[in-house]
Amino acid sequence: MTSPHPSGQDLAAKQGQYLARIEGAATLEALEEVRLEALGKQGDITQLMKSLGGMSPEERKEKGEAFNQIRVVLQDAIGAKRTRLEKEALQESLSKEWEDVTLPGANLQKGRIHPLSQAMFEALEILGDMGFYVAEGPDIEDDFHNFTALNIPELHPARQDQDTFYFPKDAKGERLLLRTHTSPVQVRTMMNKKPPIRIVAPGRVYRSDYDQTHTPVFHQIEGLYIDKDIHMGHLKGCLETFCQRFFECPDLPVRFRPGFFPFTEPSAEIDIGCGRKDGRLVIGGGEDWLEILGAGMVHRKVLENCGVDPDEYQGFAFGMGVERLAMLKYGLTDLRAFFESDVRWLEHYGKSPFAGLMGGVL
Repeated sequence: MTSPHPSGQDLAAKQGQYLARIEGAATLEALEEVRLEALGKQGDITQLMKSLGGMSPEERKEKGEAFNQIRVVLQDAIGAKRTRLEKEALQESLSKEWEDVTLPGANLQKGRIHPLSQAMFEALEILGDMGFYVAEGPDIEDDFHNFTALNIPELHPARQDQDTFYFPKDAKGERLLLRTHTSPVQVRTMMNKKPPIRIVAPGRVYRSDYDQTHTPVFHQIEGLYIDKDIHMGHLKGCLETFCQRFFECPDLPVRFRPGFFPFTEPSAEIDIGCGRKDGRLVIGGGEDWLEILGAGMVHRKVLENCGVDPDEYQGFAFGMGVERLAMLKYGLTDLRAFFESDVRWLEHYGKSPFAGLMGGVL
């Protein structure tokens, strides 16, 4: 608009030009460009409205009515065009983004409980029913809690660098280590709690070994029962009940063989009856035996090292590898698969989370 006071003919021409451009806008973006050019802060019609301030009262009344009329006409035209373009865009989207509701639904992948976790839950549930409560301790230990307090000699192979993960020496020349069993939890409990004591200590342990049946990190559950007048008969009844319930075999044969551990005396290796059928190991019955855990009466020196009077109290302890329990119960043959994070393996051997975490077995 070259004149600050356009004639009615000029206004009609400008209105016609804008209406044509509005009608010809093919997209919402193009329509927005027209709106800004005509009605934006610096648009043609907006500038005409601003020019009213420099006119005389009579001219302002005349031109103001004309300017306002063209503004309303263009606003209505833009609104109507926008509605049509939005409807067209919706129809186009619907025509492209449709789903065939007759197709079968997506196969949602369900989470599974790792066999190792399942075995841990089941074992702790059984021991919990017997009155044991869970105790925990640090993964990083010192020599006293991991070896000395447990009556393990200075030259015992477990203390060697090839068997145990040690940290560098500190300023005093001492080395911390990754615990080789959860027995330090028993030591700490006896040193901080007066008997009677009835605990299980589950957790990760670390040894420098790796093959089909050993990994550098594995899991143990150890039990400890300290009280007056505890004897091997209590230990035998506890472990027989545990084995029969865990392997779901009420008549499972359980055998105790003499064994040796520095921290128990007398000590025993515990075997369960098994057999072979079609090349597969079968727990229960059969003519073979399979070792599954070690146990014994807590050594007097261990009680003394932990501040427990061995003339007043005695008790038993036992320990088992959770991976071994899981492999036997679920028919697994390679321990390394537990830690390889293969989703296919977990889908096959994993347990239902709805039953597995609530005491059931699926």
